[in-house]
Amino acid sequence: MEKRAGRQYRCSAWRRRNLPILFLFFFFFFLVFSGAASAAGNGKTHARRINPGRNSSRSNSGFGVQLVRRGDPQRVTIDNGIVAVTFSSPDGDVIGIKYKGIDNVLETLNDDDNRGYWDVVWSKPGDQRGPFDKVIRLRATDFRVVMQDDEQIEVSFTKKWEPSDATVPLNIDKRYILRRGSSGIYMYAVLERLEGWPDVDMDQIRVVFKLQQKLFHFMAISDDRQRVMPLAKDRITGRPLAYPEAVLLTHPSNPEFRGEVDDKYQYSCEDKDNKVHGWISEEPAVGFWMITPSDEFRVGGPIKQDLTSHVGPIVLNMFTSTHYTGKDLNTAYRNGEPWKKVLGPVFVYLNSGDTSTLWRDAKEQMHTEVKSWPYEFVNSEDYPAAHQRGSVVGQLILRDRYINERLMYAGSAYVGLAIPGDVGSWQRDAKGYQFWTQADRKGRFFIDNIRVGTYNLYAWVPGIMGDYKYSVNITIQPGKDRRWTWVCLCMIHQGMAQLCGK
Repeated sequence: MEKRAGRQYRCSAWRRRNLPILFLFFFFFFLVFSGAASAAGNGKTHARRINPGRNSSRSNSGFGVQLVRRGDPQRVTIDNGIVAVTFSSPDGDVIGIKYKGIDNVLETLNDDDNRGYWDVVWSKPGDQRGPFDKVIRLRATDFRVVMQDDEQIEVSFTKKWEPSDATVPLNIDKRYILRRGSSGIYMYAVLERLEGWPDVDMDQIRVVFKLQQKLFHFMAISDDRQRVMPLAKDRITGRPLAYPEAVLLTHPSNPEFRGEVDDKYQYSCEDKDNKVHGWISEEPAVGFWMITPSDEFRVGGPIKQDLTSHVGPIVLNMFTSTHYTGKDLNTAYRNGEPWKKVLGPVFVYLNSGDTSTLWRDAKEQMHTEVKSWPYEFVNSEDYPAAHQRGSVVGQLILRDRYINERLMYAGSAYVGLAIPGDVGSWQRDAKGYQFWTQADRKGRFFIDNIRVGTYNLYAWVPGIMGDYKYSVNITIQPGKDRRWTWVCLCMIHQGMAQLCGK
């Protein structure tokens, strides 16, 4: 009892010493949110104009967005004078992207349905087929224009699942958005299972783009991971190693690559760092980039690794996968479980200019997209705008007697919201949305733009053993103005997070 009383006294004493700091921190965010709510309430619209990209052509700034059909009922094109994107209709595959005099940056030697597409790896419970036997394309059966004016067009390719279908039990809505002055296209999908539908495993959902092999030879993943890459045919002439993805290059087109091992998993990275990656063509000097402005729709938390770009040249966006986790990631849907999730939007960005500047420009565009999240121009009731979301602000305090008898700031802690579960369950979650941030050196954190729902708050601190969970559910309510929640936690080493003073 004396020890417990001493701990409570120290925690209370800590609060008295730091109360002015906490008050100022609380007051600061109150002012921020009050200003944001006031701005939202006083304006007639919540729309923001997104930076269209530094490489947009001024001569095309007056070119309105157009929907074009050129006599082929199985093709539809959207064009803003900078990029023109052609889809198969009603399938909804991307079969052509025209940019800067290149008629198609995608591989024209491939069939139309093998250039830009969504796919899923799925199986029925107990299915013993190999993983590549379970990959199917997410093809649609209906096409419609969601909205169109001179500033923007959004198109939709949908499919409703029927019990007679032998394919994955999903309702599919693939969306593409092209905006005036934008040097790229936004894309997202709304996937849905209704209650009572058949049991299924969905281990992987992704977007794939296959670029012109004769043009794109230089790949960039990060500032220190970029290089000229081998060709796809170099893998064919190489020697397969322990698993299909790893190939020893024995007769490469470029002799400098002889003796290297090519493996797409060499270019994986943690999701928190996977914001932009892609390829550069030297002649003409053009870049093709996949920009992911938010991690809210990804799975397994911020440090889950996944694929990016690799030899092909191929550009991926992995929305769900069991890479580096195996079946510990919960991708099983049982007992007629309903599910609905918006994957994206992500931004396929194209730029041009000096090849030495394309990567830097792509990073700048990525930062622009991140700051613009959530987008206000998305026309789906399943995608909430900023004023329909909430925020959580708070501070984490750590007690670890192996380091210090006193309470410590949980500096640089990773703090996140995910669906309710056990301690650490966020690492196995593939069905819900997650929202993460990193605390400052005093353990203060701010998580913004949270979707409406009920969550648990999870955390861990680099260099400190243990995984933490706040024992009280946090509910984000819908509202006309932004709403926020304040929490102050004491995290006990290898224990549950608790309210300060308890």
